[in-house]
Amino acid sequence: MYMKKYDTDGQKIVAVCDKNIIGKKFKEGVLVLKLDESFYKGEEVCEEEVREALSCATIANLAGEKSIACAVACGCVDPDTVIFIEGIPHAQMVQI
Repeated sequence: MYMKKYDTDGQKIVAVCDKNIIGKKFKEGVLVLKLDESFYKGEEVCEEEVREALSCATIANLAGEKSIACAVACGCVDPDTVIFIEGIPHAQMVQI
């Protein structure tokens, strides 16, 4: 997985994407999932590093089976909120 972190306006944003889909674009109906390397491609990380980053994040964008499974396993994403675009799982997380 690739993970990139952003600190902006007091928010800790984490973007996580599976390696096999980075840089690709998926479309289904009006939904478009564009996995730009400029946004998602940071460090190559393991599941533990993703869990740690998500525990501190206020906002997260996640795409791909492995990334979503990791976020669901650590309780950061409810599996019922995951959407699929051309079969690719995508979720967003916001801590309020």
